[in-house]
Amino acid sequence: MTEPEWRRLNRANWDERAKIHVGAPRHYNQSRLRAGSARFGTVTSDVLGPVDGQKILHLQCHFGMDSLIMAQQGAQVVGVDFSPVAIEAARKLAAELGLADRARFVESDVYDAPAAVGDPGGFDRVFVSWGALCWLPDVGAWAKVVAQALRPGGYLALAEAHPAAYVFDSRTATPDGMPGWYAPYLGREGMAEDDPSDYADPDARLVNSKTIQFLHPLSDVVMALIDAGLRLDRLTEHDSIVWEMFANLAGNDRDGYRWPDKPWLPLSYTIRASRPLNDPRPTGLP
Repeated sequence: MTEPEWRRLNRANWDERAKIHVGAPRHYNQSRLRAGSARFGTVTSDVLGPVDGQKILHLQCHFGMDSLIMAQQGAQVVGVDFSPVAIEAARKLAAELGLADRARFVESDVYDAPAAVGDPGGFDRVFVSWGALCWLPDVGAWAKVVAQALRPGGYLALAEAHPAAYVFDSRTATPDGMPGWYAPYLGREGMAEDDPSDYADPDARLVNSKTIQFLHPLSDVVMALIDAGLRLDRLTEHDSIVWEMFANLAGNDRDGYRWPDKPWLPLSYTIRASRPLNDPRPTGLP
């Protein structure tokens, strides 16, 4: 079967990014991870909750830094990513840290994760964070993957850039520095990009610069989870985001970047959505 264009382009892009990011100390600083003292920011920690003793599926795990933080905190983690370069780097890092027995990494597209990982209905948590959903065309199918993985009582912890912020981009900034229009909030179509820059290394220039990204309105994400049989337990919008999404944002505390003057619109959101305890379905699917 022919590989979809969105996946072919995006995977080539992330294969190249993974090589850069492993050696990008500013954005992906491994020193605390290697010292065993890495921690998530407060926004991520709050939605994820304590992980000691939990079995966690980490979708779109990149080269595994966040997966390994959870493993160091006592979780049993399976990380999934579609980039073979990222997965190879994650396995190497897990071995170097002595965590290969607590963190397993699987190369797979998100939509193929149930077959690639196995153990349907066997996870206490599914973790998805920061710039993940914009790479997926079908948020409904994603939500079904999440539901299929969770045991009754288990929950999704999602920390993500707010789709209202994705409407804007610094490349179309106004003279006063505010980001300008980029994409319609309710457009829902794939957006073709050709951008050789990399957020983790300002000096890098990507050869595989073409990507296809997708803006999912917040209502689409919420209803996809509900339609997949999950219960929405918490939805919180935040005025901060963990990366410099726009050039005029001001760095602050462990939660990253905020608007420099007023909280004009949310920059991120978190969702906790659980599979009901009385759900009798063996796989969590409708």
